[in-house]
Amino acid sequence: MQVHLTLKSSNTKTGAIPVSTTEKNSCPDTCSLKNNGCYGEDYHLNMHWNKVSDKARGTNWHEFCNIIAGFKPDTLWRHNQAGDLPGVSNKIDSVKLDQLVQANKGKKGFTYTHYPIDDNANLAAIKSSNDQGFTINISTENIAAADKAYNLGLPSTVVLTSNPGSSTIKTPAGNTLAICPAQLKDDVSCKTCQLCQKVDRKVIVGFIAHGSSKAKVIKILAVKA
Repeated sequence: MQVHLTLKSSNTKTGAIPVSTTEKNSCPDTCSLKNNGCYGEDYHLNMHWNKVSDKARGTNWHEFCNIIAGFKPDTLWRHNQAGDLPGVSNKIDSVKLDQLVQANKGKKGFTYTHYPIDDNANLAAIKSSNDQGFTINISTENIAAADKAYNLGLPSTVVLTSNPGSSTIKTPAGNTLAICPAQLKDDVSCKTCQLCQKVDRKVIVGFIAHGSSKAKVIKILAVKA
């Protein structure tokens, strides 16, 4: 499992925090956008992602975890600007994930996953990670799926095919959905917001479809709505 770590991201949306990229093989087939409009396939990020996947950049999982373990206490960092958790055939590798969870102890790591939560082993691994301080957000493709994840006690996010015209809305299940603040304000980033790092937050976070494949993403997800 090849991973690249940028110690100080130049991305204005994340802010100047450590950000990782994991090889493409980490992405589960359950993600409708895999090889099909994923924002990670935008030109410059995709060039970087390809080099990580080809092992021309980055390091192995063991060394990556050692680097994370060496971070200062309370360091905010984002795992996977592209890529997903370690795993194969839609199954999370709980051993590798636990290695990262232990390395993150005392730090403020967070990430997102498309691994299916209707798999009991995946669900248990994600809950264990969240309980131990490494936040795994469930990435969903429609509001119904986001409600389901949220009602299971999991921090959840959803890709929206359009701007709802308000910073917050109510879902059909009565939960509050808040648009990613970094998408609404130029002076907000992951570094200043930290909403997605909070396990016990009271909102589902919505990301409005963006990137060079925005139209394709909207068309794909409209079927899922």
